[in-house]
Amino acid sequence: MERVPATVTWGLLAAWAVHDAEEVATMAGWVRKARPRLERRFPDVPWERLEVPQRHVNVAIGLMGGVIAGAAALGARTGGHSPVFQAALAGFGAHGVLHLAQAAATRGYTPGAATAPVVVIPFSVWAWRRLRAAGVPVRSGTGALAALPLVLGGVHVLAHVLTRPRRANVKQKGGRRP
Repeated sequence: MERVPATVTWGLLAAWAVHDAEEVATMAGWVRKARPRLERRFPDVPWERLEVPQRHVNVAIGLMGGVIAGAAALGARTGGHSPVFQAALAGFGAHGVLHLAQAAATRGYTPGAATAPVVVIPFSVWAWRRLRAAGVPVRSGTGALAALPLVLGGVHVLAHVLTRPRRANVKQKGGRRP
């Protein structure tokens, strides 16, 4: 049995950062640019709801970075045994596969599709192999796969709340609001 290197646990955060740098750079403008083509191909999808401003993208990715950093820290502290770390690693790998499926379904580039096959999926496979080689009991990824949409959805809902325009609640003379 060998020790799990930091490149496995903290490497999750590093691989995530490389991948999400691509998403920060491309996500906000992608739907807007691809929307006419996507509306023809998938007319029942409410594409206008999927358009998000850059500020939302930045906040959502920052929040997800906190989740991944916490999972990587738990992985480092437990030598890869943490169920949270393993769930994050499984979710990260599945996320990469989803990027490739999205690109195939839309017949073109989607945000994250460039780094999914060269960073996300190879890192995930390598990290799982290193965990197994170190004798770390590997849990099933089904819980992580079930949690992935909940975590992603929660991050985007919180980002929406944090980035929505705030209404002025300042009273004018006479007690009326503007």
